This record gives sequence, structure tokens and C-alpha cells, in this order.
Amino acid sequence: MFKTPPLTQTHMRLAIIFAVAADALQFALGPAGWVGAAQVIDVIAAILTMATIGFHFLLLPTFVVEFFPLLDMAPTWTGCVIAVIALRKRGGAPPEASAPPQIPPTPPKLEDEVKR
Repeated sequence: MFKTPPLTQTHMRLAIIFAVAADALQFALGPAGWVGAAQVIDVIAAILTMATIGFHFLLLPTFVVEFFPLLDMAPTWTGCVIAVIALRKRGGAPPEASAPPQIPPTPPKLEDEVKR
């Protein structure tokens, strides 16, 4: 359900386009908005964002903030998508499980060599 798709240029561009479109539509509706229209835009924005760049916990507070009057006028979807992309890029691919690093053997001491 929360499978993260690969972070490709196409996915990043689409997610940003969806976020900017959602913020622009909400700004165009004005502070009062139409009853229910802003919430429908938020649900669609959340679904499209998760479909393109995957689920991230930053999407949850963004979704909640959008239900408060006047706060939904801020470009929260755009900011959240940019933040998620930056965090996913910085995190990179998950590290591969590998064997622990090998410790080189210590060279024999000079005293040991003399005793032989």
C-alpha cells in the first residue's frame, strides 16, 4: 500500500505540477472557498502526490493544515512536495546489507620474530 515508486525526473515533475495546480486552484477559490471544493482538491492532491512520489509522513500534516481557513491559501502542497523530493534525494537508496568490514591482521611483533 505504501510502496515508494522510483524517484525519476518524470515523477518529480508530475508531483510538482500537481502540487502547484492544487495550490493555485485553492488560491483562486479565495479565503472562503466553495463549500467542499477545497477539501476535494486536497484529497485529489494527496492521492496524486502519493501516486507519483510515494507516501511520506510530511504529507499528513500538510493534508491536515489544508482544512484550516486561511492556512489553505498558503502553497503548502508545493512546499511539501519539494521537501519530500529533497529528503528522498538526500537519503538516496537504502544501504545494501553487506558483510562487516574486515580488520587486517596485526603484523607480528619484532620480539615474536626473534624468538622463532
